[in-house]
Amino acid sequence: MPKSFKVELIENFLVVWNPAEGSQLYRMGFYGKPLGIPKPKIPEFDVPLVLDLMEGLYLEEKGTITVYEGSEKKKVSLKKLRQKAKQLYEEFDDKYAVYHDLRDNGLVVTPGIKFGCDFAVYKHGPGVEHAPYMVSVKKAGAEMTATEIVKAGRLATTVKKRFIIAVPDSGNENIRYLIFKWFKA
Repeated sequence: MPKSFKVELIENFLVVWNPAEGSQLYRMGFYGKPLGIPKPKIPEFDVPLVLDLMEGLYLEEKGTITVYEGSEKKKVSLKKLRQKAKQLYEEFDDKYAVYHDLRDNGLVVTPGIKFGCDFAVYKHGPGVEHAPYMVSVKKAGAEMTATEIVKAGRLATTVKKRFIIAVPDSGNENIRYLIFKWFKA
């Protein structure tokens, strides 16, 4: 198991101040974003790495990072990290269950806000390929109109991605993935 990287909690973000450690963490699975480098072409950079709370919680649960805060470097508990994430993300538990499942299955998961979905998902990683999937998380039993599905499908087709709806069960133990494939008649 790799060493645990020290990460500082600042507001709603986590920062790896040591650029060498940030580069190493980024190489481990395209975690975070190097500060001021929107699309890093090489996995080595000389700036801090910024993680969002969802990936930070995942990495903390895996023992990959240890989160601290304040000038006294007080350790942040998993419970507190989860509470902060729940305040930031709508329907956090469902989204985190999907994030966790996709990461555990070897996929690279990044925020999908620019595609109007919850996650952009890669097989190999950003900079290596374009994300082949855009994933929206929906509650079991939630309604989705035909118009919403068509809009999402048209957007996915325009940006050359597969549209996927992820539906965690009520306990978030199992997740169903509904993959849409569009074709011309």
